[in-house]
Amino acid sequence: MKDVFAKKFFGAGRDSASGALASVLRKYSSEGRTPDAAERCIRHCAGTGTCRPDSETAPVKANSRIYRATDIRLRATKPTRKTCYTSSLILGLGVSPMRRREFITLVGSGIAAWPLAARAQQAAMPVIGFLDSRSPDGLTDRVRQFRQGMKEIGYVEGENVAIEYRWAEGQFDRLPVLAAELVRRQVAVIVASGGPTVTFAAKAATTTIPTVFIVAQDPVGLGLVASLARPGGNLTGINFYSQELAAKRLELLHELVPVATPVAVLVNPDNARITEITLKDADTAARAMGLQIQVFNASTNREIEGVFATLTRERPDALFVGNDGFFNSRRVQLATLAARDKIPAAYSNRDHVEAGGLMTYGTEIADAYRQVGAYAGRILKGAKPAALPVVQSSKFELVINAQTARLLGLTVPPTLLARADEVIE
Repeated sequence: MKDVFAKKFFGAGRDSASGALASVLRKYSSEGRTPDAAERCIRHCAGTGTCRPDSETAPVKANSRIYRATDIRLRATKPTRKTCYTSSLILGLGVSPMRRREFITLVGSGIAAWPLAARAQQAAMPVIGFLDSRSPDGLTDRVRQFRQGMKEIGYVEGENVAIEYRWAEGQFDRLPVLAAELVRRQVAVIVASGGPTVTFAAKAATTTIPTVFIVAQDPVGLGLVASLARPGGNLTGINFYSQELAAKRLELLHELVPVATPVAVLVNPDNARITEITLKDADTAARAMGLQIQVFNASTNREIEGVFATLTRERPDALFVGNDGFFNSRRVQLATLAARDKIPAAYSNRDHVEAGGLMTYGTEIADAYRQVGAYAGRILKGAKPAALPVVQSSKFELVINAQTARLLGLTVPPTLLARADEVIE
């Protein structure tokens, strides 16, 4: 098209004209305007020499001084705010009214090729599917760390990799549908975040797309991988020991509330595997410390309200909240109810403490998400998930909310404060 365009309108020496046309297409693409919108504007401007009166251009006469027909390289000054870029280019190139119809025909061929080229460019950029059981609210830091991990491997979102996010908003029954969407999207990698239920949904949706999980439970025991060293299949990821630390959390809760004998344990029955592991670990630890546990189930907001109504009547000395994606999404509700009813509670990650919860001990989650991003980047570079060992996160943190402790009338022992990685005042 370049030679035809140049010879038709400007002579063999004016090859810069086709480059100018390409600049129009690039500008419209960078502004996010569709090929149809660009074509309508170009056709209108080429035919009339005036701007189309729509939301992006003003109905004023185009300024032909922006592009000078005598300038072979078509050096351009910045178009004025009220000047349509296309009109400026067409009139500046010196296309006469008599020849604009021919110009439109040639431009049309360029427009037709534009979406094909755009799709080809988009297809060349790998896409990661990010599947999570929760809401994006409150997960900003984790997503940022995930992007940081990818950046360390050489991938930057929007530059050489795209990310398709799917959030279940605490509705676990949506996960299979969202996972299937990512499979149809033909993403290069799936990141399964927000609990093993997410990983199971991804696993059921595909046996070929590499999947990087982040789970608190033993991935071998869950049946996700054959072994930690050689996962096999299309899954690998990060294991951050949250459930294995249940005994330590219960021990720290007892140290903070020494008089605690009956301890309530809150679990989500919808996550059968997680509930089973949580109750097993909590029961073993409680027996060793001479504590009694009472199990409460909740899988909806209303059921959480019901549990706290029961706790208000039965008055346990403390509350142990199991690790669960739904509980994490309801962390503000849990912290508010615990504070209202004056119940000391221990949680599985720092999100709860930042929302007003009393205490947490667990893996440094932000670093775990950075490792997930790094693994996703390595897979994009050609690594096979079957050969990537499951990483066992080794950074742990004790976080105490001193303000909540004062509200509950608790005095945090100096020895516990000294061991805390962070105390929120």
